[in-house]
Amino acid sequence: MNSTIQKKNNVSIEGNLNATRTIVFTHGFGTDKTAWGWVKDDFKDDYRLVLFDNVGAGSSDQEAYNADKYKILHAYADDMLAILADLELYNAIIVAHSVSSMVTLLAAIKAPEYFSNLVFIGASPRYLNDDIEDYTGGFTQQALDGMYSVMAGNYCAWANGFSEVAMDNPDQPELAEHFAYTLSAIRPDIALEVASVIFESDIRKELSKLQKRVLLLHTIEDIAVPSYVADYLSQHIKGSTLKYLNAKGHFPHISNPRAVIAAIKSFI
Repeated sequence: MNSTIQKKNNVSIEGNLNATRTIVFTHGFGTDKTAWGWVKDDFKDDYRLVLFDNVGAGSSDQEAYNADKYKILHAYADDMLAILADLELYNAIIVAHSVSSMVTLLAAIKAPEYFSNLVFIGASPRYLNDDIEDYTGGFTQQALDGMYSVMAGNYCAWANGFSEVAMDNPDQPELAEHFAYTLSAIRPDIALEVASVIFESDIRKELSKLQKRVLLLHTIEDIAVPSYVADYLSQHIKGSTLKYLNAKGHFPHISNPRAVIAAIKSFI
């Protein structure tokens, strides 16, 4: 593939390189493509697998990050489309976590030919509550401002604490440690800027434009995305299917990969 695109997003191609179908795994905030290590091997025999790091995360090209460019989610959608176009991945299956779900939605609306079945894990079109429209995103502006302040004051301490709360699997502390590692690896100033873009984004008006098969996977308890949001997505994305997993936390593909794998296989 194009070496510039490969370097920019640390793109890797794995699995069955002769397969007729491709699954693209795309990660959420604070993680990188290694977050799919618990899931991807179950698909390596039957699918070509494409994984990449969003700009600013993992081993992506740090010089490619520009705060002005990446102040909207559409910039990440354009990066995804550049990868799909370069690899000529028409009708690809996308498995996306958290914010990358909405990035995928934006990309699929812009260039639907590259997409077939979409799996959104822990997705949210808006994290902020909206009293005017009676929408419960899960966060107030005051709460977000407080989080930004803590991130700016002591990023490492915040990363360790947030990792435990978001993972929400105290019986498996190694999982939170893994998340804390990838979260701490992000440059603090980039993490703060990206977090504000994500948590203050609003993609609700775009939901009805998506014309693809979508599986929405949600845990029974997610501190970042309340069940109200999962139900909202189900109601506003035409033809979508919502499935609640027997898992807790925002990272079921890490904490309960077998449940996620089974749901994906049943869908695709």
